Amino acid sequence: MHKSQVAMGPRSVGAMKSRIASLVIGAAAVLAGGCATIVHSGLRSIPVASDPPGAQVTIFNRDNELITTQTTPFVAELQPKYGYFKGQNYRLVFNMPGYTSAEAKLTSSVSGWYFGNVVFGGLIGLLIVDPLTGAMYNLQPAKIEQPMSSEQARILRNGNGLMVILVSQATPSERLSMVRVN
Repeated sequence: MHKSQVAMGPRSVGAMKSRIASLVIGAAAVLAGGCATIVHSGLRSIPVASDPPGAQVTIFNRDNELITTQTTPFVAELQPKYGYFKGQNYRLVFNMPGYTSAEAKLTSSVSGWYFGNVVFGGLIGLLIVDPLTGAMYNLQPAKIEQPMSSEQARILRNGNGLMVILVSQATPSERLSMVRVN
């Protein structure tokens, strides 16, 4: 045997083959999956609340199709994808007796994990896996807390109403703007 050659026993060769096989399988798993799909695939959980609680919320998708109607507080489970390389958007309509209707929007944005495919997921994750699963998108904002304005406040803001209060309840600036009616 030449000095540069090293004799390997059957156990060493088997251990080396096992390590190589593990590396190949690990590399294939990384290349076959999308980073965003691994981290957060599936529906997104969006907490929805109103102040005061108890508002009826109707959720519509970007095609204006009714998705669900629930009462606050609740957690909406929503799909972030609309189509291949297209994120979903939602419109939430809040209704409550005695309060003005309100709307909130959920929009899709590209997840930072999607860009992990450049390093770890390869072209398969970048062009196929994450776009097909919709995991490349997140919904923003991550939670909705909608304040509800009373119907009376809207009437006063629009100048279509009359408010009667005691002088002792008025602020100094309100006292200056008071108009005597008798």
